[in-house]
Amino acid sequence: MRSVTRGLVVAGLLAAGYACGAAGLFSPLPLNAQTEGGPSSDAIEKIKAAYDALTGAMATLQGEQRYSSVTNGVNTFSVTVGGLDAAKDLEDGRGVDPETFAALYAGLAMDEVKDKLGRDESGQVTYNGKVVRMYSIARLKALFSERDKIVGIGK
Repeated sequence: MRSVTRGLVVAGLLAAGYACGAAGLFSPLPLNAQTEGGPSSDAIEKIKAAYDALTGAMATLQGEQRYSSVTNGVNTFSVTVGGLDAAKDLEDGRGVDPETFAALYAGLAMDEVKDKLGRDESGQVTYNGKVVRMYSIARLKALFSERDKIVGIGK
């Protein structure tokens, strides 16, 4: 009798598992960023407002000679850390901030810089023949800490 009961329990569990799977009960939900609809209109308005604010901050930092970019568009990382001189960093070969690094790989360099950019045999972006690197970990940590101070977060 025990083996019959055990068999019925196993069959019941298998049937329940099959039913849950067929109904999609435990299926992962799709991420909103991956849906075709895009962000909500409220999110879009806030993104536009943030971009406008960043553009204004960038203009102020440029006026204070605290912001110099080598890529097109607003470098949000540079703005939020209080400004960087990406042109000097690139020229000196000391590494560049993460957003500049990504933009150079994405082909978004300003025309003045494009002539000096290339690729090595490994496909890495070069500037005047030297591989473009990102800032050191210590410099990145210091910049993130500076951003936290500027916006009043944390320590």
